[in-house]
Order: sequence, then C-alpha cells, then structure tokens
Amino acid sequence: MQSIYTWLVIIHIFSAIVGIGPGFVLTIIVKSANTLPEIRHAFALKKKVHIFVMIGGILVLVTGLLMGSIRPILFQQGWYLTSMILYFIALSLGPTLLKKFSAPIKELIADQCLERVPEHYNENLQKLLRVEYIENALLLIIIFLMITKPF
Repeated sequence: MQSIYTWLVIIHIFSAIVGIGPGFVLTIIVKSANTLPEIRHAFALKKKVHIFVMIGGILVLVTGLLMGSIRPILFQQGWYLTSMILYFIALSLGPTLLKKFSAPIKELIADQCLERVPEHYNENLQKLLRVEYIENALLLIIIFLMITKPF
C-alpha cells in the first residue's frame, strides 16, 4: 500500500505543477493585453492553458482524496481539512463568479464588428481579475499548508 501512496504523492505534486502553476500566469496574460487583437489573442491563449489547469486541478483533487482514503488519519489533520475546504471554495469560483465576470468579456471579444476596446472592458476585466487573485491566494495558502503542515 505504501508504493501506491508514494505514486499518488508523485502524481499529486506533478498535477499541481502542471495544473495549478499555469493558473498563476493566466492573470498576467490578459492583464498585459491592450488592443482588441491582443485581448482576443490573450483570451484564446487563456482558454488553451485553462485546459491544463482543469486537468491538473481535477487530478490534484482526486489524488488528494485517494491519499486520504489510504491514510484516513489525514481527515483528522487540520491542515488537510483546511486545504480541502479551501480547494472546494476555489473550485466553486469557476462556475460561479469567474463564469459570471468572464461572460461579458467573451461576448465583447466575439463581436467582430468592434474595432476598439470599449470602456466597459476594463471594468469587467478588473472584476474578473479580482476573483482570479482571490483564487490564486487560496491556492497559495493551500500549497503553504501542504508544505508546512502547521496543524
């Protein structure tokens, strides 16, 4: 059983690197775009990178839960339970707030008649970025908890 657990830890860590790591870059990609073609390109890149984030994020969750099922003592550890709660909160941001704030931007960039960036784009982008910063902060806290196991 130890070797299965070890492999789960390895998969868990690689999944976090491949899945969660690129998520921190997504905000920089869209934040640096200024013109409409750049914005369209940034969101197209973001969509492609997000596939890795989703796959890695799911693997992180599955391997974390499998490790907990192999070593049930983890469910009694504060760092593990806190990490799980924060991770479910972070996951819930995707279909709720992130979707809500990205929808107007996706509509805007889909309009091929637009030639200039509308003023309301920046307002919508700031709302989206705030939620992404919160998500990134949650993920950093989770990573910190997993490394230090403080309680």
